[in-house]
Amino acid sequence: MKENYQLLLDKTIEEIKKSDYKPKLLLHVCCAPCSSYVLDYLSSYFNISLLFYNPNIAPFEEYNKRIVELNRFVKEFNHDIKIIEGSYDNNLYEEMIKGLENEKEGGKRCLKCFNLRLEETAKQAFKLNYDYFTTTLSISPYKNATTLNNIGKSLENKYKIKYLYSDFKKNDGYKKSIELSKKYQLYRQDYCGCIYSMNEEYIK
Repeated sequence: MKENYQLLLDKTIEEIKKSDYKPKLLLHVCCAPCSSYVLDYLSSYFNISLLFYNPNIAPFEEYNKRIVELNRFVKEFNHDIKIIEGSYDNNLYEEMIKGLENEKEGGKRCLKCFNLRLEETAKQAFKLNYDYFTTTLSISPYKNATTLNNIGKSLENKYKIKYLYSDFKKNDGYKKSIELSKKYQLYRQDYCGCIYSMNEEYIK
């Protein structure tokens, strides 16, 4: 039976609302548009910090454009939210996905990429003493929430830190992210991040 991740998130939020503690969440983010709705949704229940760790993004000009836009958005949305910029090493990503360059978007190459970024988030959350970690990636209609949450569950067990189960595309999350992007005039990229997703999109 397929897990309802929105229901799991609802239950977690209900438990938080009953307590007098606002847990600390380290939220992996890939760009400002995907962050917009998730921050709008979760900031009432969590003390959120953002981790921008995306060594998959290429070229560097695109990576830089996204982090600059994220900083602009957060400053306008809530300047108290902290942004942690992870290291940018596209060679690390390329080495990790070697042999999978021709995989279709959403396949084995993406699975390795999700693992890389979520594991770094879990490591940082453990190191910096956060209560939860999660990612904005599930807001995309092209990202499989079950895949992402299974990775999160595995890392939750490995690092002994709670993963916030979620499927942010639910409840019109993706649609609301588009509306917020328009409100804040955010740059919306036309490919996921890596050079292979860019090439696939341009071929389409």
